[in-house]
Amino acid sequence: MFRMEKRMYIPASHKTIISKLLRYISMKQKFCLLALLLLPLLAGCGPEYNVKRGDKHYAIGEYFDAATEYRKAYMRTPPKERDKRGERAFKAAECFRLINYTTRALGSYQNAVRYNYKDSIVFLHLAKMQHKNGDYKNAIKSYETYLEHDPENILAHHGWQGCHLAQIWKEKPTLYSVKKEALFNGRRSDYSPMLSGDDSEQLYLTTTRPQVTGGDISGITGLANADIFMAKKDENGKWQSPELIESEINSEYDEGACAFSPDGKTMYFTRCTHDPDYPRFAQIYTSTRTDASWAAPQPLVITKDTLSSYAHPAISPDGNWLYFVSDMPGGLGGLDLWRIRLSDEGLGGVENLGEPINTPGNEMFPTFRPNGELYFSSDGHPGMGGLDLFRAQQDTTGIWTVENLQYPMNSQGDDFGMTFEGLHNRGYFSTNRGDARGWDHIMSFTCPEVLITVKGWVYEKDGYELPDGLVYMVGNDGTNLKLSVRGDGSFVQEIKPHVDYVFLGTCKGYLNHKEELRVDTDSVSKEYVLQFALASITAPVLVNNVFYEFDSAELSDASTLSLDSLTDLLNENPNVTIELSSHCDYRGNDDYNIRLSQRRAESVVNYLIAHGIASDRLTPVGYGESKPKVINKKLTERYTFLNENDTLTEQFILKLPEEQQEICNALNRRTEFKVLRTTYGLFEDVQDDSKDKNENKTPNSPKRKDSDEYPAAGIQF
Repeated sequence: MFRMEKRMYIPASHKTIISKLLRYISMKQKFCLLALLLLPLLAGCGPEYNVKRGDKHYAIGEYFDAATEYRKAYMRTPPKERDKRGERAFKAAECFRLINYTTRALGSYQNAVRYNYKDSIVFLHLAKMQHKNGDYKNAIKSYETYLEHDPENILAHHGWQGCHLAQIWKEKPTLYSVKKEALFNGRRSDYSPMLSGDDSEQLYLTTTRPQVTGGDISGITGLANADIFMAKKDENGKWQSPELIESEINSEYDEGACAFSPDGKTMYFTRCTHDPDYPRFAQIYTSTRTDASWAAPQPLVITKDTLSSYAHPAISPDGNWLYFVSDMPGGLGGLDLWRIRLSDEGLGGVENLGEPINTPGNEMFPTFRPNGELYFSSDGHPGMGGLDLFRAQQDTTGIWTVENLQYPMNSQGDDFGMTFEGLHNRGYFSTNRGDARGWDHIMSFTCPEVLITVKGWVYEKDGYELPDGLVYMVGNDGTNLKLSVRGDGSFVQEIKPHVDYVFLGTCKGYLNHKEELRVDTDSVSKEYVLQFALASITAPVLVNNVFYEFDSAELSDASTLSLDSLTDLLNENPNVTIELSSHCDYRGNDDYNIRLSQRRAESVVNYLIAHGIASDRLTPVGYGESKPKVINKKLTERYTFLNENDTLTEQFILKLPEEQQEICNALNRRTEFKVLRTTYGLFEDVQDDSKDKNENKTPNSPKRKDSDEYPAAGIQF
């Protein structure tokens, strides 16, 4: 009673009236009168008042604040009022369970059972908390008690099964190894790590550490609202401490659980706004990168349902699907995994992933490994306690199989939010194992693996990388992929042993180039390397290493390899015709140089014809010394005495030292080709069987087909 009076607020007007009355009555009368005056105020601060406040907080999702009120109501309820005590203990337990205060939830459920809470559901939730606390023996008993009331309940059966499996898994751990990463963890919760960048040199994470943008304490969790931070690697590849992202992505609200499009230019993340009068519903937002910063985020409207949550975005490796978590109608219960198609025209239809991925429990935090494996967390499948990590793989018929990652990736606590370092089976995840307060922390993981990859570069012949390039990959196992390249023109792709692959490198404005690969190993990790040097359609292309006998047009044996590569290039681009040109240096008679270069160009053309290239695709031209070499930027890296756009005329060369003169003369002596047409063989003769009927008609011209539009289906083994 004393504590309540000390905290109680009495209006000033009431104080004045009370003080006047107390001057004229006895002590006994004073006490009775004071009790009568304060009775309405005291009644308003009783346990029922706390329950009403708790119900209000609970209705709008403020579970931490609701738990505080229910806990007060429980403590103020006399033990003899067993029904009320049991009900209030259960309400507090539900709130603690929803905000991951496992120990408090466990104690409150035990109190609800002690006071004979009327709904048998209390045994299921008690079992889950015992399960999550690693008390498998008592959890099994609680699951069995609940199953006596509801023998068909899937979650209870899965929980009972998980308790037995957990003990086996702990005795026989998998090959995974895990380690807590102190650098990424602050003094509160840190979770949902996500690697980004071509070389996984950036790590985004969600945190409630004191440095977050919003200073208010969340009524949902009792912690500050979360923000997204980012850590970077320095020039030596060492991680630096995470820092707040300086953009409009972070706000006074809760942000977190982010993902990125394959090109890294679009971020998808979860935001949960606040309204004191209505429930909070999570929503997915997007932000695009402009230069080095992220633009103002925009909400992604997945459906018109405003009473459901949409959270935890993940993008499929091909960029065609957005996977997310929702409690919208049409699911299997709790939170389910869903997906929606992404396209240039907008969002497609929403699909529930269904069984065996979703259960009546909660499936959350989806993420992808680049090889197409889907990882997620669930408390509905048999597991070790709380959220367990699972791997899902889809076969060629679209059927999913689901596998628990077992111990040590999973624990009795919540394990979730994986991210992978490129194609490797290593990366980071989050867990609250071992934390008495239920706060999440980031750990690293690694697993021994046999990883076979192909790494390739798409670049211009005698030039630089082509970041707009595409590589089509076709395998005789049914593989058919379109691979985008990074900013440096490279790509990395996992491949399978004992499969034949064909790769077609393409880029707008360039000829295609094909590479073939036979993968012959499955016992050791290996990386194959391919080069896709693409020839320009608009500029002359140097044919390296074409040599002639001295003062002759006869090709030397050393030219064979280069000319065979040119033959392959023309076969890979069958709709192209070229001019094949030969050039001399300034020494010698002009007319003689013209004739010699013409004969040399004809020698190359004759070689190509002899190796199957149609003669009407080839035009030999000898230019003598009339077209001196123009230096491009790439050559200046090799020959530092030259500048871009220098023209190697006789006058220019003679001003140089003798050694540099010889280099320039060698650059002038060259064999090149340039593309004349890209439509060879695409126009067919129009046969007029009835000339009289059609003599005034003009046939439709076929559509032009440029070399950069060759389909992957054209690749043959």
